[in-house]
Amino acid sequence: MTRRRIVVIGVLLAHVGLLAWIDYRNSPVKDEVGHLPAGVRIWQTGRFDLYPVNPPLVRAIAALPVLFCSPKTDWQYCTREPSSRPEWITGQVFIQRNGGARACRFITLARWACIPFSVLGGYFCYRWATELYGEWSGAVALVLWCFSPNVLAWGATICPDAAAAALGVTAHYAFWRWLRAPDWTKAVIVGVLLGLVQLTKMTWIILFAVWPLIWLLWNWSSIVRGKSGHVAQLAVILALGLDVLNLGYLCEGTFRMLGDYRFVSRTLAGPDSLVDHGHGGNRFSATWLGLLPVPFPEAYVAGIDLQELDFEAGKPSFLCGEWRNHGWWYYYLVCAALKVPLGTWLLGLLAVGITISSRMNDMQQAERRGTTWRDEVALLLPAAAVFIFVSSETGFSRYFRYVLPCFPFVYVWISKVARPGHRKLQLLAAGALAWSVIGSLSVYPHSISYFNELAGGPTGGHRYLLDANIDWGQDLLYLKRWLDEHPEAKPLYLAHQSFVDPATLGIESRNPPPRSSNRGTQHSDAEMERLGPQPGWYAMSVDRIHSPEYSYFLNFEPVAMAGYSIYIYHIALGDANKVRRKLGLPALKAESTRMKIAR
Repeated sequence: MTRRRIVVIGVLLAHVGLLAWIDYRNSPVKDEVGHLPAGVRIWQTGRFDLYPVNPPLVRAIAALPVLFCSPKTDWQYCTREPSSRPEWITGQVFIQRNGGARACRFITLARWACIPFSVLGGYFCYRWATELYGEWSGAVALVLWCFSPNVLAWGATICPDAAAAALGVTAHYAFWRWLRAPDWTKAVIVGVLLGLVQLTKMTWIILFAVWPLIWLLWNWSSIVRGKSGHVAQLAVILALGLDVLNLGYLCEGTFRMLGDYRFVSRTLAGPDSLVDHGHGGNRFSATWLGLLPVPFPEAYVAGIDLQELDFEAGKPSFLCGEWRNHGWWYYYLVCAALKVPLGTWLLGLLAVGITISSRMNDMQQAERRGTTWRDEVALLLPAAAVFIFVSSETGFSRYFRYVLPCFPFVYVWISKVARPGHRKLQLLAAGALAWSVIGSLSVYPHSISYFNELAGGPTGGHRYLLDANIDWGQDLLYLKRWLDEHPEAKPLYLAHQSFVDPATLGIESRNPPPRSSNRGTQHSDAEMERLGPQPGWYAMSVDRIHSPEYSYFLNFEPVAMAGYSIYIYHIALGDANKVRRKLGLPALKAESTRMKIAR
């Protein structure tokens, strides 16, 4: 075995180890609570109606090892109502019926089953970068993927984002190889991969438009001269991709007439949408378009409709201290500035500099190596398309993970900084790469909460981004371990960001007092005493301390943290009264506090 293969295998094994440890340590994140029972339902019933806003491949694979553990399931909440999202209540029932500790073991097994996706992504980053820019570039792309805090964060869950990124770069690498040397065998392989990537995340539906565009740019000179550019093979690739997508859903509802659907989003339902206070409808039913068969599975179409409804309705979104009921077009740019290691940013800037300053002799060397402008357009166009597509959906802005499919393409492109012939540049790139890796590992295994130095690290990131960017329920097991080591922290008041009931994990807690009552602004003296800061022990999700009801915790300093997403406070009576005066609440007396705690 060559030294190069040993290094590649070693880095990939390190990646597996890093993911496996996060898988074991983290509690279930919010979406996993819905994904796992939805995957189990596919195998037990052959139905795809649970969690339709994501295709089924990743959760189906995640659920496979769990099936051998005979999980207890309950499908009574699954309905065919177009607007329903029963995966959340079904997921909570799944955890309750199996017990919190057992459900956590299920989640760990499911996560381990998804590790091969991430390994695949790392390997094809390496392959593509090596073929474009050389062996050292392949190593850079591999390390960037395997130690990226964002890849580690979401590769260690059963959410489909990392798998979509991995299969996306795999499929597009195969497509690029076909473009360079078309033949029917490659065309069939590429078509199958196109279908598989469609089964990871609906974002990749754009490939049905992006790939023909890349093919057109690649073959433009041949087309102008009257050559076909292997158009028949391209047609087979697209047709196979559609076929595999349908097979992944067992062709359930494929070719249903467009006019027979009942949609709920304004885009598809028209004025009868739920956003417009209707009960659902179909803007196509009275037109000739309604007679057209839809070449997609019914659950896939329903998922697109539900996802569009979410964006149209809007959701509370947070950015740099500001709350809105809709998003920002530049949200993902800010996320990238704060959640991508600065070492990776430096590599990217170096790659931009190399591209801009390339002289003709450099371009001729690239031509001799087989790398042309067409290769880089083919490499970067999918990433740009995903980023623009996701950024255009401004109904809400919450999840940086939505643009994770862009990452492997960018890693391959910026790996050009390590190509031969630039000794000083290679040394600078090595330093930047080391900075990137060290920055990521400095917060490991809490990679979900990673923020770079520009944001002040994971303890400063909550000032800029919330939700899945820092706090997705992953640290409840860390809180349990902390409580086991600090039995004096009782009674505990807990506000968390999770669909998992802390009691099922052995965490005894009460709800913290809110800042104000929901019954209006006029309160009795007794009500005023029960509101706002109170002495005691508190474990507060960082996401919740930015909500209006618990924002008063921003006035206190935590005494400890569970991971980086749960802040632990021990509030004394004097400190509570200082903040109460700022909020216009009456001061508490020691006697009344003891009576309240006793109750």
